[in-house]
Amino acid sequence: MELPKFLLGDNTDHPDAIFIIHTDYPRFIINLANDEVEWLEDFDPADEKELETEAGNLIQEANDFYDREVGRYE
Repeated sequence: MELPKFLLGDNTDHPDAIFIIHTDYPRFIINLANDEVEWLEDFDPADEKELETEAGNLIQEANDFYDREVGRYE
């Protein structure tokens, strides 16, 4: 099965949260309500520099994805 790059998620235990799940490497879940990120990967210290650069781009892509999805409902 081929998964989309981003998935939109919610959970009734967290009614104010808006979760975006990034399914490609590096996998993560971001809560757009508070910008908290949970990484689903273990990173080597050597990878952390590259991750810092890439993380900002990926988080922006997650926000753009959410805006696009919400726009489709309107």
